[in-house]
Amino acid sequence: MKQSLQLRTSQHLALTPQLQQSIRLLQLSTLELHQELENLLIENPMLERVDNPLDSAVRLLADGAIGSTESRSETEFGVSPVDDQNNASSDSGEVSEVSNPSDSTSPSETDWSFDDAPQGSKSSEEDEGRPQLEAAHISLKEHLLEQMRLNLREPRDLALVELVIDALDDSGYLIESLEDIHSSIPLELLVEPEELNFALFMVQSFDPPGVGARNCAECLALQIKRLPKIPFVTRRLALAIVETQIGLFAQRDFARLKKIFNCDDEDLREAQVVIRLCKPKPGAEFAASSSDYVVPDVIVSKSADGWQVVLNQDIMPKLRVNSMYANIMKQNRGDGSLTPQLQEARWLIKNMRQRFETILRVSQAIVERQRNFFTHGAVAMRPLVLREIADTLGLHESTISRVTTQKYMLTPHGMFELKYFFGSHVATETGGEASSTAIRALIKQLIGAENQKSPLSDSKIADMLGEQGMVIARRTVAKYREALKIPPVSLRKSL
Repeated sequence: MKQSLQLRTSQHLALTPQLQQSIRLLQLSTLELHQELENLLIENPMLERVDNPLDSAVRLLADGAIGSTESRSETEFGVSPVDDQNNASSDSGEVSEVSNPSDSTSPSETDWSFDDAPQGSKSSEEDEGRPQLEAAHISLKEHLLEQMRLNLREPRDLALVELVIDALDDSGYLIESLEDIHSSIPLELLVEPEELNFALFMVQSFDPPGVGARNCAECLALQIKRLPKIPFVTRRLALAIVETQIGLFAQRDFARLKKIFNCDDEDLREAQVVIRLCKPKPGAEFAASSSDYVVPDVIVSKSADGWQVVLNQDIMPKLRVNSMYANIMKQNRGDGSLTPQLQEARWLIKNMRQRFETILRVSQAIVERQRNFFTHGAVAMRPLVLREIADTLGLHESTISRVTTQKYMLTPHGMFELKYFFGSHVATETGGEASSTAIRALIKQLIGAENQKSPLSDSKIADMLGEQGMVIARRTVAKYREALKIPPVSLRKSL
């Protein structure tokens, strides 16, 4: 084979590091963005954050004086000192400026001592400004152990009751049988099964009612026995239902229940009210739960000119290039080792600005096409796909998908993810299209207004939607109903 040199011209698409960073920042949520930003601030000394909450903190100087660092007024995302020489000089003076106590007009503004503290009681405003501390969380086990110490004195009884408490799950149910617990106890202790039964009886007498039950029927029965001011006949019927026919009651087979217990609708209705007063998971109130908060990226409000979309300024980080390092490089006092970091800082500021501008443009396009939703609610939602927004803004569908993922919009109707405004469509008899979101809202309205004694079936709902001009199958109604977490017709029926 003969070797030769060939010259070939070709074109290919390459993702520059700046474009890769822009794509990555665009698909991050607000929380992930701030976490990424904190890492970049640590790695890059050329980058600094202007909206640092410590900027307005009161600082104690070396000579004992107090110097307050006022927040600097900066434009959003900052201005690179290298790009503007005039701004660089002014910024450098601002960063390097240190408060001098000798420049103060009066010593009382800078000097501080214990004698300057006001005497007497504090004002009500100072008392209200104190931070409120959250109370310590008490678990179900701690709550039961506290009651155990108040009701028992014998060490042997205390040990057995604590052994039963350790076998409870977070809902308050006994997840181990008494036989298994007895087999795990050493034989030399000579523990009788009756002693474990007594320990379980003591645990079931503790608060909350129903704790220590081995199944749902026993849990409900324990609570019904302790409910106050319940007529004897009603209590007895409710106990019989939960102890023997809990499955029929869960399926709402009221006809068979009336036949089995030989009762009428009024007696069964009163027993149903009593059973609904019980909690299937008595230990749930002691579970440690934390609320998840969603911060909106954009806010939609009504104005005289229509619906206005603005960015949430509270989540927009304000960045800039560190002016001290920038001035050192401009005056050629550095060796050029920070040049890559400077370029990365300028890229990040630009990409951060572009990220929020893209989110705002997409949000404005969504609001423009879903005006009826903001005026009338979910029933007026129109079909919308990613391609429609992409063609309008001149962007790719993948870009719109990244923008609408984990980005939230605060509206007068509540908080929604941007993807909520996109959905499939259902054909109408007139040849038009109806949004699946609007159909789900209509299904929810129809079920909410139905007669509880004769609820609407999926076929009936499909017929009612057909009367409004929407061509929809019964299985589609069932799919939308399940998406709304609405039980079927048999579980919605009441006496």
